[in-house]
Amino acid sequence: MLQSQETVVKVLVLGGDGFCGWPCAVNLAENGHDVVVVDNLSRRKIDLELGVESLTPIAGIGDRLEVWEQSGGRAMRFVSMDIAHDYDQLLGLLRSEQPGAVVHFAEQRAAPYSMKSSRNKRYTVDNNVNGTHNLLCAIVESGLDIHIVHLGTMGVYGYGSHRGATIPEGYLTVEVPQPDGTRFRENILHPTDPGSVYHMTKTLDQLLFFYYNKNDSIRITDLHQGIVWGTNTELTDRDPRLSNRFDYDGDYGTVLNRFLMQAAIGYPLSVHGTGGQTRAFIHIRDSVKCVQLAIENPPTSTDKVKIFNQMTESHRVKDLAEKVAAVTGAEINFLPNPRKEAIENDLIVDNRCLIDLGLKPTTLDDGLLAEVVDVARRFADRCDRRRIPCVSAWTQTQAKAVAAG
Repeated sequence: MLQSQETVVKVLVLGGDGFCGWPCAVNLAENGHDVVVVDNLSRRKIDLELGVESLTPIAGIGDRLEVWEQSGGRAMRFVSMDIAHDYDQLLGLLRSEQPGAVVHFAEQRAAPYSMKSSRNKRYTVDNNVNGTHNLLCAIVESGLDIHIVHLGTMGVYGYGSHRGATIPEGYLTVEVPQPDGTRFRENILHPTDPGSVYHMTKTLDQLLFFYYNKNDSIRITDLHQGIVWGTNTELTDRDPRLSNRFDYDGDYGTVLNRFLMQAAIGYPLSVHGTGGQTRAFIHIRDSVKCVQLAIENPPTSTDKVKIFNQMTESHRVKDLAEKVAAVTGAEINFLPNPRKEAIENDLIVDNRCLIDLGLKPTTLDDGLLAEVVDVARRFADRCDRRRIPCVSAWTQTQAKAVAAG
């Protein structure tokens, strides 16, 4: 349904060619917003670097935009730009387009890729932190009132034991003891505990947002997203050339999609460590809906940074593998863990804000597991089995265990 003229927003989708960015862009356009896709196509270049392609064929960005318009979609424009290094171009774009909102997906999003080598670590910090800071500086310099919607991660909270405590939406109420024995209450950002260089950049983003919101009254919504599963939305299913990415390799493939792909091609499900790691999940359809809800329910200039936990359910990795195995008959293979992390953890998350705004969660029991398996089977001939194993290790100790694995 199109928005009324009063609620139509011009939106720049930074990183709009990526896994979450592309379905987000078409969803915003479908809902009446004026969308400009901004990307430097770095994710496609990383495919070349890693020697692996999306399991689903991905059309060029020009073809994507043309087919989208031919299918009846509201026209979108594309701007090629590296926001981490092209500051003047970014500032000029804000001044010329004067968007009401900027959706910020323009970050290197894979934890394993960020840990491959010192070069990958440095690239991830340079790209992610510079890009975020350039955007904030450009908004201040432009003098425009622009709402930033940023795709963060649940990983900023860490995956250590929270001892049964519910993770709040960004802020924690604490009591501070005084020398005279009295106490006062204060709301602080929830302590961070990044588990990779990628996650560390998201915690740095959070501090940058806190500062620029306090100092310059920039309106910001930070979406702490869980692990995304699924591939397409109803809109990207309109035409094969609109298809979204399906990453299955050890660096970019997310755990549930990897399990479903492995089951589809008869490859044992790769559970690293005990499988006791608990993670938050969200379907790609819900992810794009959350971004839309954030744009259409912006904070005021006097609000502190809005932080939403963008997830719908939590599962242990082992339980996910057993669920997929029960549906598909796949075997489960326990392997050494390349990550330096807790053997197991609990994870109880407050996500009421997005639910209160109208999100109706898609769960693992909605039949979409079979849909993803079908996608994987359809393109199984594109799978390079050599790229399935997770070999990017967090430390030399993990690397030795993986090599001996």
